[in-house]
Amino acid sequence: MNKVSNFNIVIAAICLSIGLISLGFILKGAALDIKGMERTVQVKGLAEQEVLADTVIWPLQFSDADNNLEALVSRVEGKNDAVIAFLKLHGFDDEEISTGSQSIIDKQAREYGSENQQFRYIVRSNIIVYSNAPDKVKNALSKVSQLAKQNIAIVQDNYETRVEYMFTGLNDIKPAMVQEATEKAREVATKFAKDSNSKLGKIKTARQGQFSISDRDSNTPQIKNIRVVTSVEYYLSD
Repeated sequence: MNKVSNFNIVIAAICLSIGLISLGFILKGAALDIKGMERTVQVKGLAEQEVLADTVIWPLQFSDADNNLEALVSRVEGKNDAVIAFLKLHGFDDEEISTGSQSIIDKQAREYGSENQQFRYIVRSNIIVYSNAPDKVKNALSKVSQLAKQNIAIVQDNYETRVEYMFTGLNDIKPAMVQEATEKAREVATKFAKDSNSKLGKIKTARQGQFSISDRDSNTPQIKNIRVVTSVEYYLSD
């Protein structure tokens, strides 16, 4: 009796295994059929917008030299006051102006210094303007040469003293730009579907690219070009 029961159990197990294997093949075939029927199109949509910078950083740097360090430092402090007075005359307030670091160079302390140097000490001074009014900076920049009349030569031709324009209102325009990019992507997908005698379905996947902010050109750094690209995948049907 036990032998018969064991035999029946073995037969049942074999039948169950065959059934599960068969079911696996059936499901796999169905999945492949569904995958083969799935048709999609991937498109990209671009949105661009030009905006004016709303924030500006303007470093004003000048140097002075002398053999008397105490007299030199005192003179530089006076020139700092003159630069600040110039900035206030052109509409900048105390919150927009800060005095940066000053560096003092002692040429005689250098191992490679020359004994024929005219002045032993050089002081470089920095005053920084951080403003939300780029127009004020533009106006003051056009008149900064007036400081030369007070023997203050503002350095404007190196990387450290370049004026930096920024746009900080990106979050305010993001939604509209993403919507525009998505609409343009749909236009491309719709045309593709029409050309292929298909119908455009729902979105399968969508990815928003990173926003980029760049100068429109090298001559107008205060005008920024903002762009974003979205990638969208749509279903297609007959």
